Amino acid sequence: MPPASTTFRIRVRMTARAIDEPHRASSQLELLFDLTFVVAVAAITAQFAHAIAEGHGSTGLVPFLQVFFAIWWAWMNFTWFASSYDTDDVAYRLLTMVQMAGVLVLAAGVPAAADHSDYGIVTLGYVIMRFGLVIQWVRAGLEDPAGRRTALRYAGGIAVVQVGWLLRYFLVDTGVLPASSGLPFFLCLVVLELAVPRWAERVRATNWHPHHIAERYGLFTIILLGESVLAASRGVEGALEAHQVDGPFVVIAGCGLVLLFALWWLYFLVEAGEGLSDRRQRSFLWGYGHYGIFAALAALGSGLEVAVEQTGHAVAASPVALGYAVAIPTAVYLALLWAVHALVTSASVIHPAALAGSVAVILALPLATPQIGVAAVVAAVTAVCVLLVAVTITTAARRAS
Repeated sequence: MPPASTTFRIRVRMTARAIDEPHRASSQLELLFDLTFVVAVAAITAQFAHAIAEGHGSTGLVPFLQVFFAIWWAWMNFTWFASSYDTDDVAYRLLTMVQMAGVLVLAAGVPAAADHSDYGIVTLGYVIMRFGLVIQWVRAGLEDPAGRRTALRYAGGIAVVQVGWLLRYFLVDTGVLPASSGLPFFLCLVVLELAVPRWAERVRATNWHPHHIAERYGLFTIILLGESVLAASRGVEGALEAHQVDGPFVVIAGCGLVLLFALWWLYFLVEAGEGLSDRRQRSFLWGYGHYGIFAALAALGSGLEVAVEQTGHAVAASPVALGYAVAIPTAVYLALLWAVHALVTSASVIHPAALAGSVAVILALPLATPQIGVAAVVAAVTAVCVLLVAVTITTAARRAS
């Protein structure tokens, strides 16, 4: 696409962009698009934190993962489409804004979904988002003859699966089918959603830009880390309102921030753009693996929020449950981060033995919560992650020398 100003770009023929386009970076529209997801992620982390505080973390986990899948999948589909076909003309911008509206509708339905298993508003928001994307793919199919079959496969596959989501709502949420069928129905639709890109790209792969994709995923990681900071700040507000600023409060608040710094550091140890450029065939596993990384960061925010909050007033969750609300997301994040890094690098940046030891210690620490307290567990989890960063940096420096 020519580098001319986009201010007056009324219509540009939608053709595949070059995979080696120099200086490709996120557009202002993509950054605005991400901001709508800030609202959706904040809503789901707040609801999950509420479930953890009430002692229902295990039962709240499934709704959290279900709604987070809708958020992540809609963001990911737009991101990869934009990497291939972003024209930034009027029609493209308007259809992207339709998808943004769908995200906000979905966010409005999060409380009902989490508290009452009512997915009506969430489904409506998802329909709006997917409708905008289907039209984008249809346009790509009409205007790009070389990629027509792939684009129309995407449009048709997304539309068919969307009908499945509507059927799920009308059959399960309205009581036609028993509530127990909701999760199996959901999992079947997830499998179909994940299969659509593989099926569509069998005829011809799309021209996504590896460095652009790596940047987009990095930006969303930063958004989720920011959401964790926001979630923890909500816990700080709750403790301050209860006038309980004591030692455990300071330890959890401070260590929570250091923990997020360490997780950020570990994520950006790898330049994924180069790896994706050399190993394009691994892009599906790399992209799909980020669902667990992103969900873990969101869940960690919820856990830190409740850990800080419980220093100000009593919560229903047990100390062990609070410890695991921080430890499990951290361990999942570390394990999946190593896996996605391994997909795009020739040698593991994080040593497998160091990773395995760190994950094992982190998962064992909450068992000591009744004796040492939640604050000490959070501090220990943070110390393990900081140590892992130090070991990884030192090892990398020795290899380079």
